[in-house]
Amino acid sequence: MTGVTLSHYLVDKQRSSPLITHELRLLIENIATACKAIGVNIGKGAIAGVLGHAGTDNVQGEAQKKLDVLSNDILIRSKRANGTLAAMASEEMEEIYHIPAEYPRGDFLLLFDPLDGSSNIDVNISVGTIFSVLRRKAPKVKKPTAEDFLQPGTQQVCAGYAVYGPSTLLVLTLGDGVDCFTLDREYGEFMLTEERMQVPEDTQEFAINMSNQRFWEAPVQRYIEELLMGSAGPREKDFNMRWVASMVADVHRILTRGGVFMYPLDSKTRAKGGKLRLMYEANPMAFLVEQAGGVATTGRERIMGLQPTELHQRVPVVLGSKNEVERVTRYHLE
Repeated sequence: MTGVTLSHYLVDKQRSSPLITHELRLLIENIATACKAIGVNIGKGAIAGVLGHAGTDNVQGEAQKKLDVLSNDILIRSKRANGTLAAMASEEMEEIYHIPAEYPRGDFLLLFDPLDGSSNIDVNISVGTIFSVLRRKAPKVKKPTAEDFLQPGTQQVCAGYAVYGPSTLLVLTLGDGVDCFTLDREYGEFMLTEERMQVPEDTQEFAINMSNQRFWEAPVQRYIEELLMGSAGPREKDFNMRWVASMVADVHRILTRGGVFMYPLDSKTRAKGGKLRLMYEANPMAFLVEQAGGVATTGRERIMGLQPTELHQRVPVVLGSKNEVERVTRYHLE
C-alpha cells in the first residue's frame, strides 16, 4: 500500500474500521496541513525572520522561540473552524482553547506540543510537532473543561508526530500499528512510505542527557554504568549513545532502528514530577512506541496507565526497545 497519499490511506481506514469516522479523518488531514505550514516556516528560517526568542515565556516559565509561538498559532487557526473539535490544549498555553461560538463543534479534543525541540531551531537541527487526539466524554451541549482532557493515555483515539528534517515526515497511529508518511514537497502531499514500523526488542543504542548524571537516582546510575562498561561489563556488548535533545528526533530514530530514550526522574526535576509533559509528549509517544512493539514506562509504571491530575503534569519517561525498558523498570522496582 506504500505510495498512496495520506487522504487515500485514511479513506481506506475509514472503510475498514467503524472507529475511523469521517470527522476523525478530516481532523487528521487538517493536522497534516498545519504541519506542512509549520514545516514551510521552519524551512525559511532567517529569511523570514522567524529565528530567535519571542521575548515571552510559556506556562512552564520557559523562554519561547518565535517559531514556538508561530507554530502554536498555525495549529489553533487551522483547527478552530473545521468542525471536528470541541476544544484544544497546547503545551504553550495555560488554559484550554475553546472553539469559538461562531464555528461548529465536534466530538474530539486535541492536545499538542507545537514545536518539540525548539532549542535546536537556531542551529538547524531536526525539530517536530507532537499531537494526541481524545474523544470528548461530555455531551456536545456542555462546554468542555480542562477536566475533560484528563483521560489516561489508553483513551487516545490517535497520536502522531511530524519531523522537520532533511525530509518532512508524519508518523501516525490509529491504534492498529504505526505508519510513516513522507512529504512530497513538489506535489504537497504526504505519501505512505513505511508501514507497520517495529521497534526491535534488543538494542545497542541509548539516548539520555548525560549532563544530568549527578542528579540521577541509583537505578539509572546502575543501568547507564553497565552500558558504558560495554563488552567488558556485565552486558557483554558495546552500546552507543545518541542524544539530539529533540524528543521527536530521538523517538523517530528508535522507531526506525531501535534504542532506548530516557528522561528519568532526578533530584533536579523531582519537585515537578519529572521533565516531560504527560499529555503533550509522554502519552502520544508512549502510544506510538507501544503500537510499534516497544514499551514505555516512568521507570516504575506504564505511562499510558497513569490517570492525569492536571493539564500540564510532568512525568519521567523511559521508552523504546522492550528488553532494555523492562530492565530499567526492573532496576527501579528492585
